[in-house]
Amino acid sequence: MIPLFSVVVTVYNKSQFIERTIKSILNQTISDFELIIVDDGSTDDSLEVINTLNDSRIIVFPNKNQGVSSARNFGLKKAKGHFIALCDGDDIWLDNHLSELKALIETYPHCGIYATSYEKHYFKNYIKKPIFSNIEHPFFGIVDDYFKSSLKDNILWTSAIVLPKTTIDQGYIFKDDLGWGEDTDLWIRIACDFKIAFSSKPTALKMIHSTQNHLSLTKNIPNLMKMLKSHEDKEESNASLKVFLDINRFMVAMEAKLRNDYTNYKKVKKDINLKNLNRRLKLLLFLPAVVLRFLKRLKFFLLKNKLYRSPF
Repeated sequence: MIPLFSVVVTVYNKSQFIERTIKSILNQTISDFELIIVDDGSTDDSLEVINTLNDSRIIVFPNKNQGVSSARNFGLKKAKGHFIALCDGDDIWLDNHLSELKALIETYPHCGIYATSYEKHYFKNYIKKPIFSNIEHPFFGIVDDYFKSSLKDNILWTSAIVLPKTTIDQGYIFKDDLGWGEDTDLWIRIACDFKIAFSSKPTALKMIHSTQNHLSLTKNIPNLMKMLKSHEDKEESNASLKVFLDINRFMVAMEAKLRNDYTNYKKVKKDINLKNLNRRLKLLLFLPAVVLRFLKRLKFFLLKNKLYRSPF
């Protein structure tokens, strides 16, 4: 019998967190799902922890390390369900996560992707709700403009979305050659071609355990530049997409300057239409790297003291 949902969890060195993640999935109020766990060549004892959990819905695939895109795509290919939900190996689902997504699917059956809201948990003891543009709470429906709604926080987050099998079968999967920005790339492609159904009810927890999970944008700036470049043709006819990409270009430019990578900083900056940045972002774009590093340290200090202020 084909399950309604396939849940694909990708794991790489998450032995500290994976048991809690799996148990949060198994604890859903609906049980019509299979749980596919793809271990992407972990070098810690993640697999050993996974194998201690006994449930007939769990299917484990130990693979060699090929990166998150390949691991997710492998799970998507193995999935048998009509709808495929994703979860990273250290995030948490509330017990109503799949039931809320099922309600969206039943109410809006012809969308390319479904998503719920989430909470951001910093260092175990500080919780922040995401800020969406152009989305009022409560919201349960079709998103008017994904790009306009995702200028501050993205309404699509990997551990809180469901993809219909029909969307995947049309080739909407993660690009294996993108080590970073692969999720944003997929959301852009889907948003350009499909309707998006969204519930503003938080049903998943984004667990941010260290400064590296939030205060560093990427380990591979050229990868993100490649991703942004691939959507240039679409932004010419989509003003909202242009703004969305320019905000992302701004973030990449900031990260490049922080690393004294002025070559890539200049390449990214020249593609930004400054009219799409507010005054604060324009100021930050031209600040010296030493000032940006101070602001980065200040951001971390405020986070640790439960005072979230994001200069960028």
